[in-house]
Amino acid sequence: MGGPEPISAEGRRALEQQLADLHSDRQDVAATLRGDDSPGDHADEADELQRADDLRRLDARIEDITLRLHQAAVAGPAPVGVVGVGSTVTVRFTDGAVQSVEIGEIASAADENLVTQDSPLGRALLGHRVGDTVSFETPQGAADATVVSLGGT
Repeated sequence: MGGPEPISAEGRRALEQQLADLHSDRQDVAATLRGDDSPGDHADEADELQRADDLRRLDARIEDITLRLHQAAVAGPAPVGVVGVGSTVTVRFTDGAVQSVEIGEIASAADENLVTQDSPLGRALLGHRVGDTVSFETPQGAADATVVSLGGT
């Protein structure tokens, strides 16, 4: 959307919790790494390489979330009454189906009601208000949805 995007208070809390969990996971993984003077066989070396790779992945995710939280602070508070990252939005599709979704930063297989901010529906909804109709692309073609409520309103 061009610049740092604000996030809702709920979205900020979720990212801060994820960051705390990642720091804890990083400490656990780092504690399992051996020093260079430890003897071991090839299986031990493979395990050590895997843990080092896990550590690099955790560090990258920690850096991403830290940067995102900083960008959100620069962007200021999320606007009230407008769909943003962290918003819960109820939409009505043209077939009459109604669904509540949360606009999130990253996809989660555990949350079937989460749509990412960079998905077609997520991008279409960002910046809109109750009553607005948005258009987006699906694998079946173009679709429309109307914002019915925002944040349970």
